Amino acid sequence: MTDKSAPEPQPQQNHLLGALAPDVQSRLFPYLELAPLPLRSLMYEPGRTMKHVYFPTDSIISLQYLMENGASTAILVVGNEGLLGINLFMGEERTLSRSLVQSAGYAYRLPKSRVMNEFNRHGQLLLLMLRYTQALITQVAQTAVCNRHHSIDQQLCRWLLLSMDRLSHSHLSMTQEFIANMLGVRRESVTVAALKLQQLGTISYSRGMIKVLSRSKLESLCCECYGVVKKQTDMLLDYVPQRQVIKDVDTIPTVTLPTVKQQPVVASGG
Repeated sequence: MTDKSAPEPQPQQNHLLGALAPDVQSRLFPYLELAPLPLRSLMYEPGRTMKHVYFPTDSIISLQYLMENGASTAILVVGNEGLLGINLFMGEERTLSRSLVQSAGYAYRLPKSRVMNEFNRHGQLLLLMLRYTQALITQVAQTAVCNRHHSIDQQLCRWLLLSMDRLSHSHLSMTQEFIANMLGVRRESVTVAALKLQQLGTISYSRGMIKVLSRSKLESLCCECYGVVKKQTDMLLDYVPQRQVIKDVDTIPTVTLPTVKQQPVVASGG
């Protein structure tokens, strides 16, 4: 259930939607549908036809590559800077990756027909989505490099920083098992890496809740991969405002969405 006292998210909380000119918004916004995204809910599976594009407002979606033996590794994260469903306007209705909600919240979804109608106008939406696609390509490429050449400690730092960039606060509700699935490593390795960060005063971790205590320390302990992705993202997505950190997290409206245990598909029709 959601907290009824919390205000309903607005489409402009997704920075890509917010950057659209009024005439473009007037053509798209009437067809937007608000969708709650519970933690760990499975949105799309490999090979499944996608019928909607999702624009997160305060949620984070992780795209993972799933191996034949069931192992998985996160290849990128999507938040309020962009959208889920770039393959639709790249000419492919099916996805090769699994989409899993990493941080609960909401997203606005739009039928693919409405997205493609606007995309085919060859106007502002086309430009923004192509620039966003380039930013995602950078993130995927740097993730591959990081997973091959850098330590699990550094990979954890990179993943935490990427997640923080898509939230207005410094708290993540996440178990070590879930993080291990994101990074494609053993849970014990994540436990050791998280303990090191705790001992250095960089994070605190308790009962599945990670709190970043020092972002500057986290950045100093991270490899260069985060900086490469951040620089490219800032350059390409100049519509994204600088992150405003909320110091008093108690003032954040609470979003209470159940954790999905069986990972049902929440995307209607795909």
